[in-house]
Amino acid sequence: MSGQPKIHTYKSMNRLVQRLRDDLKNDQDFVLLYAYNGTGKTRLSMAFKEAGKKKQGERDTLYFNAYTEDLFHWDNDLDGDAERVLKINSASRFFSGFKELALEEKIFAYLERYADFDFRIDYENWTVTFTREDATHIKISRGEENIFIWCIYLAICELTIDGSAAYAWVKCLYIDDPISSLDDNNAIAVASDLAQLLIKGKDRLKTVISSHHGLFFNVMCNELKKTPHKKYFLHRANTPDSYTLRATDDTPFFHHVAMLSELQQASETGKLYTHHFNMLRSILEKTATFFGFNDFSACIHGVEDEVLYARALNLLSHGKYSAYEPTEMGDDTKALFQVILKAFLIRYRFDLPELFTEVPTQPSQP
Repeated sequence: MSGQPKIHTYKSMNRLVQRLRDDLKNDQDFVLLYAYNGTGKTRLSMAFKEAGKKKQGERDTLYFNAYTEDLFHWDNDLDGDAERVLKINSASRFFSGFKELALEEKIFAYLERYADFDFRIDYENWTVTFTREDATHIKISRGEENIFIWCIYLAICELTIDGSAAYAWVKCLYIDDPISSLDDNNAIAVASDLAQLLIKGKDRLKTVISSHHGLFFNVMCNELKKTPHKKYFLHRANTPDSYTLRATDDTPFFHHVAMLSELQQASETGKLYTHHFNMLRSILEKTATFFGFNDFSACIHGVEDEVLYARALNLLSHGKYSAYEPTEMGDDTKALFQVILKAFLIRYRFDLPELFTEVPTQPSQP
């Protein structure tokens, strides 16, 4: 695999953060990072934010990550079981000027694209109540709550881009996995909406986006391809707190190779969920397209039980699996998944020791 982009190693997270900030300083509007779960994306987003505080004397980064969701918590009205509200941590700078700016309209303009419930913010008590049709004070699902918080972030980003004094301190955005494992339709919608907003604000803000979601990453790359940007595959090296960056500009479908690495890790640990079949089929389809095959099943043609494998992939990759409440595969299904993955890896060997610690040599039977 000659001519591949060079892999750069960073021996600490601070050095990695400096590289990202240097990219943004050097006439890049965006940095896009593909990294599978467990790499340390959330830690990286916080280290990026801290670096902004050290250099500027105050914060310069408005981030969205797992901690953003912790700014909200439920009061389930355990006594009356009727007045359920979502409480807001008003002490956070995330909500600077929130009360004065009255963001409901902006938030709802985004929310109505993804959800069917309404909301009202009580600025005196810093609570949110939700309604759906005639039902009031409902408790929305965890997934709907995530989308609601994401829409608040988008509304704040829009205010920042429009020059709101309350958010004049924001110079950078760091967005980590805003749609953690959404279905494909919502992943495309969220990525497209985000890209349009960021393009609008590229003269005002610099942005880093990290994700383990292959489709989301791909859509962001396509949407931002006409703007100055960098695309990387981020990988944690074998030594503690050591990371590698590899530019993906000249490597077609490289993030799908990263997805394959994620699947192998899940297979080896046995932590396999129903949506992993969707990911595997997507990889086979991309491989089939690359080689000019008419069908993804050609990627496992000639292996024992290929008809069984193809039927299993067809059946098990078409379920509408919940992204927010992933379901673990049963033992028989795990075994079937593992043998299909091994058969594929034997047929298409990847000389990428940075990703694969071991390539299987012979498929086992389920």
